[in-house]
Amino acid sequence: MRIAISTGGGDAPGLNAVIRAAVLSAINRGWDVLGIKRGYAGLLGEDECIPLTKESVRGIAHLGGTILRSTNRGNPFHYPRPQPDGTITTEDRSDELMENARRLGIDALISIGGDGSLEIAKKLCDKGMRIVGVPKTIDNDVSGTVTTFGFDTAVNTALEAIDKLHTTAESHDRVMIMEVMGRDAGFIALHSGVAGTADVILIPEIPYDLGKVCEKIMARHRAGRQFSIVVVAEGAFPRGGRSSTMGDSLPGEARRVGGVADVIAREIQTITGKETRSLVLGHLQRGGMPTGYDRLLATRFGGAAVRAIADEKWGHMVALQTPHIVTVPIEEALRETKRVDPTHDVVITARAVGISFGD
Repeated sequence: MRIAISTGGGDAPGLNAVIRAAVLSAINRGWDVLGIKRGYAGLLGEDECIPLTKESVRGIAHLGGTILRSTNRGNPFHYPRPQPDGTITTEDRSDELMENARRLGIDALISIGGDGSLEIAKKLCDKGMRIVGVPKTIDNDVSGTVTTFGFDTAVNTALEAIDKLHTTAESHDRVMIMEVMGRDAGFIALHSGVAGTADVILIPEIPYDLGKVCEKIMARHRAGRQFSIVVVAEGAFPRGGRSSTMGDSLPGEARRVGGVADVIAREIQTITGKETRSLVLGHLQRGGMPTGYDRLLATRFGGAAVRAIADEKWGHMVALQTPHIVTVPIEEALRETKRVDPTHDVVITARAVGISFGD
């Protein structure tokens, strides 16, 4: 048996731990393992496919990033093709990918990625490639699994920033607006905001009213608390409005959301008269050493992916359904994006302790 491993989409802490566990589990079964560089580029002649051995994965579980590199612009069904005039078109290179995989003797593929990568995996599976998926996203927005690896690390990165913002905000009597990742799902903002005792949390699932946000800030002011901490997901938007964007999107790329912290900071300062500053954590949340929880979950996912191949669970994704790792059809996981339930006990508890959601 020869299997291949691909990492696609945005990187997440824990990717290397998945790769390590999958490689060791496969080798211990007597299988060969290939690593596809930069998503599927290694199968399309844009990069390389490399043998993965016990030596090549030694000592990588604690490292951030991915030794195979990654890309969010490598969809083989809409592969980018630069033109002489500088424009970029796309073409379907999936048949070429399938043929190259057959030529390399790849019997099965482990696709590690978020909803975009899993959608590609489903289409390749429909074309006959034998694939098992591993869910990966710091946003925790893949359905079918309680959580994804990388999420815990991202929350802890945001939490550390909130802790530090508290001291400088209180020292200067400022309102601090911290923007975290979360295009369509506010899990990072919610979990880090509650754990970090933020005063306001704004998420895409609960459109906000800026007047309500300012009311909360001024209520704290009247109570003698001259500073406030606002945690906002990048995809949060005002009631009746839409999310903020940053720059132009490349062909085939989704609308780039972000910049909401700066917009809110200027508006809050104008309305309340309080000095307000904004901070965007950005890709800090993707980088660095994974937490112990993420290393363990990633290792469990990698081992489970190899077991799923042995069980011929083609078109399935490994998932955490506490306390067990199971497999679910990728199609089922893609049916809808997992989002924060406004009636979830974390939201209810946050409201109970006085956190505002701007509504």
